[in-house]
Amino acid sequence: MAKPVFKRVLLKLSGEALMGDTNHLGIDPKTVDKISREISEVALMGVQIGIIIGGGNIFRGLSASARGMDRVTGDYMGMLATVINALALQDYLERYNIETRVMTAIKMEELAEPFIRRRAIAHLERNIIVIFGAGTGNPYFTTDTAAALRAIEIEADAILKGTKVDGVYDKDPEKFSDAVKFDKLTHMEVVRKRLKVMDSTAVTLCMENNLPIIVFNLTTHGNLKKIILGKHIGTKVYGE
Repeated sequence: MAKPVFKRVLLKLSGEALMGDTNHLGIDPKTVDKISREISEVALMGVQIGIIIGGGNIFRGLSASARGMDRVTGDYMGMLATVINALALQDYLERYNIETRVMTAIKMEELAEPFIRRRAIAHLERNIIVIFGAGTGNPYFTTDTAAALRAIEIEADAILKGTKVDGVYDKDPEKFSDAVKFDKLTHMEVVRKRLKVMDSTAVTLCMENNLPIIVFNLTTHGNLKKIILGKHIGTKVYGE
């Protein structure tokens, strides 16, 4: 049998990924179940998995700020939305008998453990999936930045960013039929071309720590497992 090429990864999911194909904000149970099944298959291979989920399917602090809400308040509300998503994913993963822990950057002991780096690594070493909620715990920072930060802290081999498209394009492939897909990019190329892989702070953190990012279509069954086994799926962003 093929062996995993990664020992430990950080999976980055957007909040919108939990909506599935619906146009309504919220959490689609069938979609969360499908994602959980994909993750459980990889976990059973012995790969250590950390997960960061956005909260855009429930609330976006930046959008609320544009409509007149205080930006800091909006960002904290967005952090709470990520915790809701983390708890939902935990519930479905445990239906597949996968042990998980939710750790949050904002203390809420009744729901989750506070983020402590050494404790998170200890969980991962016991093959417990750790879902990181509440971003970095600070306003003005996205969950992209939180994903880069947590990946570096837990010494992940790569960030796997699951999206609804099959990689990184020079422009939105859903709007432009002539959009060109990139198979490989350097971190610096992403910054220079202003490609929407992750925000610039996150990409810079990854570049400075030589942390690769793999952008792939999470909705295609088996893609996550194929990446773990070393197959080229999506777009890989790497150091120069």
